[in-house]
Amino acid sequence: MPRFSVIIPCFKVQGYLRECLDSVLEQSYRDVEVIAVDDRSPDGCGAILDEYAARDERVRALHLPENVGLGRARNAGMPHATGDYLFFLDSDDTLTPGALRALADRLAQTADPDVLVFDYARTYWWGGTRRNALARVLAQAGEGTFTAAERPEILSLLMVVWNKVYRRDFVEREGFAFPPGYYEDTPWTFPVLLSAGRIATLDRICLNYRQRRRGSILSTTSRRHFDIHEQYERVFAYLDARPELAGWRPFLHAKMGEHCLDVLAKPDRLPPSARRAFFRRTAELFRAHRPEGAAVPAGLRVLEGGYAAYRVRREAGRAGRELERRARQARAAAAGRLARGRSAVRALRPLDPHLVVYSAFSHRGVLGDPAAIYHKAREIAPHLRGVWVVRDEETAAAAAAALPPDAEYVLLGSAGYRRVTERAAFFVNNVNWPGALAKRPGSVHIHTHQGTPLKYMGADLLTKPGARYGLDVPQMLRRADRWDYSLVANRHSELVWERAYPCRFRSVRTGSPRNDVLVGADADHGRRVRARLGVPDGHTVVLYAPTCRDYRRGGYVERIDLARFAADLGAGRTLVVRLHPSLAAGPARGMGLAELHRRGVLIDATDEPHVTDLMLASDVLVTDYSALMFDYANLDRPIVVHADDLAAYTASRGTYFDITAEAPGHVARSYRELAWLFASGAWRDEEAARLRAAFAGRFCEFDDGRAAERVVRTLLLGEEMPAPATARLPAPAAARDLLTSW
Repeated sequence: MPRFSVIIPCFKVQGYLRECLDSVLEQSYRDVEVIAVDDRSPDGCGAILDEYAARDERVRALHLPENVGLGRARNAGMPHATGDYLFFLDSDDTLTPGALRALADRLAQTADPDVLVFDYARTYWWGGTRRNALARVLAQAGEGTFTAAERPEILSLLMVVWNKVYRRDFVEREGFAFPPGYYEDTPWTFPVLLSAGRIATLDRICLNYRQRRRGSILSTTSRRHFDIHEQYERVFAYLDARPELAGWRPFLHAKMGEHCLDVLAKPDRLPPSARRAFFRRTAELFRAHRPEGAAVPAGLRVLEGGYAAYRVRREAGRAGRELERRARQARAAAAGRLARGRSAVRALRPLDPHLVVYSAFSHRGVLGDPAAIYHKAREIAPHLRGVWVVRDEETAAAAAAALPPDAEYVLLGSAGYRRVTERAAFFVNNVNWPGALAKRPGSVHIHTHQGTPLKYMGADLLTKPGARYGLDVPQMLRRADRWDYSLVANRHSELVWERAYPCRFRSVRTGSPRNDVLVGADADHGRRVRARLGVPDGHTVVLYAPTCRDYRRGGYVERIDLARFAADLGAGRTLVVRLHPSLAAGPARGMGLAELHRRGVLIDATDEPHVTDLMLASDVLVTDYSALMFDYANLDRPIVVHADDLAAYTASRGTYFDITAEAPGHVARSYRELAWLFASGAWRDEEAARLRAAFAGRFCEFDDGRAAERVVRTLLLGEEMPAPATARLPAPAAARDLLTSW
């Protein structure tokens, strides 16, 4: 008996069906049967199902004699199911890699609940991906099981059948079945969740919910949307037959009103001639099922009046929103004129020679090189007033926690921001300042960059149209024209920045201020970070830090099965994962990383604000093309490069040299090679040490532990200070290649 019975109804989806079936059959977890139901589809769906059934014994194809619709096609598949759990998968959707394994593990962990609710992501026809906006409900549900009464917020999730798996004997005992109609999921989902004695959740994206440009049933303009009323009648009939569920009537009454008004509000659902009748039927249903003595929510009181009043209220709402929009525009224009007037007055005032304005990573907080320079200035030049620019109140709160008690910060675009940027003598940033910030004569802009460049940057992106998508390179260069100084950690960076940003700055061989802590690292720092992360004593810490990809919309490409990698590392080793900051708020972590962290398989350190802490806490770095490797080389600890998609990465983004030819350690070109490096111990052998030393000599040549001090003394205070001592090696091969290519 298989663990999962995946029931897939099929109708006019021949263009998507193979992808759907492959997403199930190619899962690493294979204890599954597929019951695919051809709902008398007029296209090639039936032949595709027969083809798959002939070559995979786990697939059974059912061919219905007539078209019965989505719900009854699911019903047709249920009697043939033999699995412990039923999984109703729509034939244009797909499972994510590792989904069934994650579901099976969670079911085992929660001792086979009646229902397991999991997360999904909408995948759009134009290539975008957006995670379920209510994913937090799953994360907040806890480790154990619960009932809907204990956590009613579970009913706020999208009322669909395919974001859950159901214990088959529970479904059979309760006699659940799908009715015909457009909205067949409603009278299934509410009764199932209200009746379930044990519900569990999985905070992991297990399904990609395809948003088709055309062909979605619920996006079709038709009178068939009146079906929603009949489906809610079924829900209330279910309540009537079970007095113990009577307490849910006020909730479902409100839910029904909200759902029907939502359908009415969408312009692509109902023909104009049917809108009045739909409203009237909704109002009748709302009155008929209103619980005695229950108050009507303010947003639903419109159902107590007529359709004319509803239209007046709706148009009034639109008009009010338009008036508010225009008022906001007028207020913004007036504020802009006032601000420009004030700026013109302030521009006549002299610059404050002791005022330094800092920002990092598009105003995300006290981070990177600017943070290192700020802290050093506080130490050796306390008369300098440092002010941080942060993007919003949430960032400001985090910044305040990282700053000394008397430190200052301003919100981007605020009056305080305008005051300090109009008077500051110095600006320190690792990202360009907004275009509206005018550089006053005599002010000094110091650009720190974000590390040694491997991938193409700036003007070099003009030859890579995919990588510069959405990026205005000429505008970027106009903003870079404000730079006075460009900090570099090696001659390779010096050459690249002068090519990528053909502007008027002067390159300064200071080293990277953020790396001072790595050069002067002490063992206690790393031990404290390990303890905070929960790393067991004595474990070898493997830090995996992949970068984003330009050849995939959204930037995330799962190159490694993280659960497998953590297991293959073996006992005594802890895998710590840090995704690229651009991926931190997207769906990438929901594809399994957050769930593996919850289960203790690995540590998700993506939210750690200071990556230097993670480097100091680790024993080895595994990366692909991240600039982190250039900083990590200062620690003289092993680095492994996983470059299984180098050709695609180079073609889409471009690299200044071949990292596999001038690597900081061993290179793995497949997962098999990566696992072997750790299993054999080669990751830390003599060859790895030789490669690492050569790499550090080339790319850490100006990192002497005094970079921040050098910036403060020479650029902020105007003092003299010795340049960093270097081995004065010949120009590295990468630099020679750049010189000859120009």
